[in-house]
Amino acid sequence: MNDSLGWGAITGHILYQFIPVFAALAITFALSIWYKRKLGLYGKLFDSNIGIIGLALVLFWLYTAFFAGVFDMIATHDALDQSASMKKKLPGTPYSKLIGTVDPNAGPYYLLGGDNLGRDVFSRMIAGSIKVILIAPFATVFAFMVGITLGLPAGYYGGRFDTMLSFISNLVLAFPVILLFYLLVTPEIVLTGIPVYMAAVLFIFPIIFLVILWNSRYRQQVRKRNIYVAITLIIGLWLYLGIAWDADPMGIVGFPPNLLVVFVSVVFVNSPTVFRIVRGLALDIKTRDYVAAAQTRGEGPWYIMLWEILPNARGPLLVDFCLRIGYTTILLGTLGFFGLGLESESADWGKMIIDGRKLLSANILHIAIPPALALLSLVLGLNFLADGLREESLRD
Repeated sequence: MNDSLGWGAITGHILYQFIPVFAALAITFALSIWYKRKLGLYGKLFDSNIGIIGLALVLFWLYTAFFAGVFDMIATHDALDQSASMKKKLPGTPYSKLIGTVDPNAGPYYLLGGDNLGRDVFSRMIAGSIKVILIAPFATVFAFMVGITLGLPAGYYGGRFDTMLSFISNLVLAFPVILLFYLLVTPEIVLTGIPVYMAAVLFIFPIIFLVILWNSRYRQQVRKRNIYVAITLIIGLWLYLGIAWDADPMGIVGFPPNLLVVFVSVVFVNSPTVFRIVRGLALDIKTRDYVAAAQTRGEGPWYIMLWEILPNARGPLLVDFCLRIGYTTILLGTLGFFGLGLESESADWGKMIIDGRKLLSANILHIAIPPALALLSLVLGLNFLADGLREESLRD
């Protein structure tokens, strides 16, 4: 117990901790390959080598966050637990809470060493994946909901509505992304309550989108339409009250204020770009023959936009969705690097990198390298996945 591990033993211990992740990956890939001809574009992704690599990297971190966040697996220690005797210890050092003592409830080693406060780097890297998976994909989904809901009618109708929305989006895009992000999460802006009001506006768009979707699809089937709309409104407004206003009457749904600020900032920064992409696609696709055929049949404008134009724009949108998650991941890391966004003690990859960067000159590499490689692998996986989707969507 008093001897440090070599790199071979460290690698073995880390691989052992990831057994649930590897098992989930194996099952996912086996089922996906077996049924790939029935899975549409997702199934075709397995015909692309680069797409498979990208999917594997993304799913690796997705499953890591799932098992770590839901089942408290993977990590060997509490990400916030500090030990004075473990400060800046090298990878593979036996864990001790105090000098000469060992906590029997914790893992026996700091597999990737200790940081400058004596916290386990490996466990903090795992905890950081939870933050990224919670914020980046879901915030990107919300941004797409806003961009699609506004971009489709802007491109389809044109006119003053398009001019006004395009002006607003250009106004937002005129700011450098990092600077805009930086301004939105500064404490002075947070204290004004602006992020909460922004959340109130932006988070209503998914409800609007789904209500319009059901109404346009089932306008001739009134009973089914009413059921879907009622379910959407009940669940949507309940989540909306909890997430945007922290006013869930049952006290189940809530959003930490610090996390809400980052989430809103991501949605606000990404929405104008998504709007412009969707608007451009709508301008192009609305001239196609099948859109004219739908107009001849007497279909409503929203039916045409959501069930004729949007499905035929899925290729570019899926590619942009994957890339945008990657951009958001980098933005979160950048905010953490500047000490903004999430709470100061949060196991955030960006904060871990900035903490480790200060020690690189002292040849202490194990604090900054693991989170940097984690961030690199996730973004690289998202880029590979986007390339695979682009490749297969062009064949579709």
